[in-house]
This record gives sequence, structure tokens and C-alpha cells, in this order.
Amino acid sequence: MRRRTKVPAAPLPQVAGVDPVRLRLPADPAGAWPTVRDHLLARYAGAIGAGRVEAMLAEGRFVGADGAAVRADEPYTAGRHLWFHRDLPPEERVPFEVGIVYRDERIVIADKPHFLATTPRGRHVTETALARLRRDLRLPALQPAHRLDRLTAGLALFVVRPEDRGAYQALFRDRRVRKEYEAVAPYDPGLALPVTVRSRIVKERGVLAAREEPGEPNSESRIELIEHRGGLGRYRLVPATGQTHQLRVHLNRLGIPILHDPLYPVVREDGPEDYARPLQLLARSLEFTDPFTGAGRRFASGLALAPLPGDDGKVSAG
Repeated sequence: MRRRTKVPAAPLPQVAGVDPVRLRLPADPAGAWPTVRDHLLARYAGAIGAGRVEAMLAEGRFVGADGAAVRADEPYTAGRHLWFHRDLPPEERVPFEVGIVYRDERIVIADKPHFLATTPRGRHVTETALARLRRDLRLPALQPAHRLDRLTAGLALFVVRPEDRGAYQALFRDRRVRKEYEAVAPYDPGLALPVTVRSRIVKERGVLAAREEPGEPNSESRIELIEHRGGLGRYRLVPATGQTHQLRVHLNRLGIPILHDPLYPVVREDGPEDYARPLQLLARSLEFTDPFTGAGRRFASGLALAPLPGDDGKVSAG
């Protein structure tokens, strides 16, 4: 049995709540990379430009496990770990705060606003719930136990200590967390509800919208109508599985796409964020048995979706 090599601790601190990038130098059977510089140019020149790679080496931006800067002419050693911080371009600040529903020594339950990504990904790096919480709560080791779509608001569970993360992740992986969502979408008097929708959902990397295709179902959602007024309905959504965009896909399949959804039924052209028109989908509650204490835990979001026509007493979650 092959023994896994322990990864050294990062020698660089976080920047703006974002971890440094770690890379492990791969095997080089053809001898194409005599020096560390040769490999870094082959690996990153296409993404950031050869000049930027050379500049980062000259500035000492790449470091080894001991924190010392890597010289460009150092011999290449397969299996070695290096760390560096990416150049972080300015990001537009999402003009909503992350709420804290609950916090103890093990977990943080956050109320994530619409438009804020859960974790760094793509062009959203510093403007993410994880980066903000690490900075604001001074918890550099904080990690998410699951992920909530960027356009969806509501509850997200973060783990304070790295050694506890696996136990909370397992709750979501093994479907031992009851998640309840709320959505505002068109009201169809001809649609018989409640209904359980099952289908096979496929989400391809690089393609914005997921799609349904024939085959064994890999997704299941229960859809219930809470109330309706003025052509709109408020729905309770209880997913049994966690496919990407699952609830959005299933409501679109029923002919009642979620209000202000930029992907379903039609993918809209990319453009500036319209903060006045957030996707009307909210992760309303999380319920589970704590893996460490055995206690039942239930948390409810303090956010609310847009009021239905004539219902002026509610506020927007955006």
C-alpha cells in the first residue's frame, strides 16, 4: 500500500483571507525542466505571461517549504512543494454583508447574501464569503463544509478547525443534513403541488447552465406551494440530493422558473451585476445531528425573499 506523503504547512500567510497557491513539482521523465524556472514557465507562461513569471521569480514570490525564496536557476526536483500568492485583481465589492446566525468553537453558520460566492473560484477570490469571514472573524483556518451557489442567499456551514472539517463534510456527503429552501416563482394554477421531481442532471465544466438528460435519476426535489398572490407563488423546496443548480433546473422543468434567474430558461448575456434583481432563491434552514455532541441542531436564515404583490411587510434578502 502506497503511503501518502504529508504535505508541509504553508510557509506564507493568507492575503485578504485567501490562502497561497501550493504546487507539487511533478515527475519529469523527459528531462524537459532542468531548473525550477523552466517548469514554472512551461506551467504558467500561457496563463499569466512569461514576463510575469520571470518577474515573480525575481521578486522572490515563489517559496519552498522553509519559506525561502526559490532561485530561478535551482535544479528541478520532482515532488518538491512550492507556494506563491497569485496577483489578485481588484474586485467589485458585493454591497451586502455576511450575517452570523451561530458561532461556537467548532462551526460558524453564516447567512450568505446573494451575489457573493462561498469560496474563491474563477474571478471571485477576495469577494467571497470564506475570505470575508476569515478576515472579519480572524479565523484563518476557517473552511466550508459545503458550497452554496453564488446567486443563492442563505445558510452556509463553515468549520473553524481543520481537524473537524471531515466530520461535517460527511454529513452533507451522506445526506444527513435536511436542507430547506424557499423560492419565489410564477404561480401556475394548473400545476398539482406538492410534487417530487426526479431527473438526471448533468453540469459540464465551462458551460453555465446544467441540463437534464435521459438516464438513471441523480437528483430529487420536493416542491410545495406556501402561498400565491398576483401571479407569483412562494415555494418550499426540500432537496434530497445536491446536484449543481438542482432546484433551479427542477422549477424550470415544471414551467415555473425562479424569479430573476439569469440561466433558466434562457442564459442571459454576461454583464454588470443587477443587485436590485437577485435570484429569488434562499437556503432557509439547515437541520442535522452534530457529529461531535450528538445534539440535534437546527438553524434558520434571518433573510427574506422579495414580498409577493400586495405583501409590503417583508424585506428583500438582497
